[in-house]
Amino acid sequence: MNRLTLTRLSLRNFKGVRELVIEMNSQNVRIFGDNATGKTTIFDSFIWLLFDKDSQNKKDFAIKTLAGGKELHGLEHEVEATFNYNGRDLTLRKLYTEKWTKKRGSATSEFSGHTTDYFVDGVPSKKGEYTAKVDSIIKEDIFKLLTSPSYFNDQVKWQDRRKTLLEICGDITTDEVIASNHQLSRLDEILNGRSIEDQRKIIAARRAEINKELDKIPVRIDEIKRSLPQLDVIEKQSLEAEITQLNNDIDEKMTLINNIRNGSAISAKQKEIQEIEIAMLQIKQEHQATSNDKVYSLKARIQEESSNATILQSKVDSIKQRKQMNQYAAKDLNDGMEKLRSEWHEVNEQVFTHESDCSCPTCGQSLPEEQVQAARDKALAQFNKTKSERLESINKKGKQSKEKFNELKNANDQFDKEIEKIEGQLLEKKELVTKQKDDLSTLESSVVDILENPFYSTKITDKQQLESDIRNLREAADQSILSIQTEDSELRMKRDLLQGELGKFSVAAQSQARILELENHERTLAAEFEKLEEELYLTEEFIRTKVNLLEDRINSKFKYVTFQLFDQQINGGLTETCQTLYNGVPYDKGLNNAARINSGLDIINTLSEHYGFSAPIFVDNAEAVTKLIDTKAQVVSLVVSEHDKTLRVEQIESSLEEAI
Repeated sequence: MNRLTLTRLSLRNFKGVRELVIEMNSQNVRIFGDNATGKTTIFDSFIWLLFDKDSQNKKDFAIKTLAGGKELHGLEHEVEATFNYNGRDLTLRKLYTEKWTKKRGSATSEFSGHTTDYFVDGVPSKKGEYTAKVDSIIKEDIFKLLTSPSYFNDQVKWQDRRKTLLEICGDITTDEVIASNHQLSRLDEILNGRSIEDQRKIIAARRAEINKELDKIPVRIDEIKRSLPQLDVIEKQSLEAEITQLNNDIDEKMTLINNIRNGSAISAKQKEIQEIEIAMLQIKQEHQATSNDKVYSLKARIQEESSNATILQSKVDSIKQRKQMNQYAAKDLNDGMEKLRSEWHEVNEQVFTHESDCSCPTCGQSLPEEQVQAARDKALAQFNKTKSERLESINKKGKQSKEKFNELKNANDQFDKEIEKIEGQLLEKKELVTKQKDDLSTLESSVVDILENPFYSTKITDKQQLESDIRNLREAADQSILSIQTEDSELRMKRDLLQGELGKFSVAAQSQARILELENHERTLAAEFEKLEEELYLTEEFIRTKVNLLEDRINSKFKYVTFQLFDQQINGGLTETCQTLYNGVPYDKGLNNAARINSGLDIINTLSEHYGFSAPIFVDNAEAVTKLIDTKAQVVSLVVSEHDKTLRVEQIESSLEEAI
């Protein structure tokens, strides 16, 4: 186990202590003093030296010396401690001073803040290096747990206390809890891989939903029952029989109305009107057959001849287009032949010339005359051959162009003949169409209107007379129909009222079915709720079992204190907590100061074993304890002594090694 002890602690101008040196020599010491003599300041200086905080874990606290309630300026505030760490000395020193600066143009300096200087074994250090050195010994959160008996219970949140205890003793797995209690054998199947906490959330959420549903169902059933129609004095079969009879009476009234409207006199006249309309249709068809047929026939011929004229015009346009294309091609051929003629004359007018070097290219001497003549003859022959071939090629191209030109000219001559022929036919067609249109105008003007036909006009008059007779007959029948319709309306009103009464039976049946459905749903929910209650009981039994196992395991690590990790609720449930008990008395509920200090020391002993580290323990208000429990760490007891107006240090002769 790593051991850290204090051998010497000195303060200068720290929280009102002008100068104080405490020699501890790694021994347990008791520091006596009246109230406000600086006992707590010693502990504050020790914590500030290491972590920039006081013993209450506050970072912002007054370090400077006060006089008359005001800070004294120009002082250096210093704490220095010499430790023995695993047999080696270590000195840490921290110096807190004011910073005064003189602004430009000013003769006096002004206060501008503070500076803190750090020293490790007398060597000036940067803050980061100093902090790293302290951290290399032990972390701040662990150190404070090991130096103050009250820190764990008074300054650490219960959630963090619980977490620390679980780290020391280790948590208990779900399988271990289930295996320790045979009542929990079904729980593994219920959890299905979920945690106890998640399963309890699921159960709680579903129980809340079911409770809401169960609360609503009786209200819904009551509402349905209150809305049920009164059927005590109503007979369903009697209603159905009476409604059937009323429907028959209504049908009879409708039949009577139809018979009146479709009486024999009206039917006979309607039949005569139908016969007249058939005769009028025949007259109209005969009239159209004699006049309109000729018009339609002539229009068809005009359409046919107009189409033929359009076809002839399209042929003329097509031939003219082809002729024009041939003209463009003939022009291109003629231009090409002119170029060929010019080229032929140009080639034909070419004359042979021979210019050649008549000296030897090697020695420079003139060549013999026979060699010069042979070269000239060869060049002349080549010239004549090339000229002849070019003239022949030009003649060949010219003949081909001339033949093509003549073909195009002959084709256009033939096109002119076709155009002349077709345009003659087209003129004949146009003249024919014009004549036919004149004939159509004459024919249409001679067609007689159907209303001028005497037979047709007579039939119209007969039809109008019959329609007038029918209207008169119907007016007489309307009075009878009106009376019957009044009786029919009364029957329908009575039937509708009875159908409303009969509908109550259907509403009642639907309501009873809904009530039965709600009652079945209520039983289903109640069964599910009962199952959830059983599952909830198993989860609570699991927690109780785990609580017992966990608290037994944790409490076995401590000699004097025990811990309550769960609170029993009024409803039987459990909630997490972390309550320290000393001889069964809760730490924060009536435990005296001596028991509080000793419970803190017991906790420090266990934590020191767990972390493998012992540090100086500062016991404030130590006068309240008759006997501190044994501990392996160095103990600095701060004792209130009314007679000691200045601090008095008393070393306990027995060394730590002997106490261990």
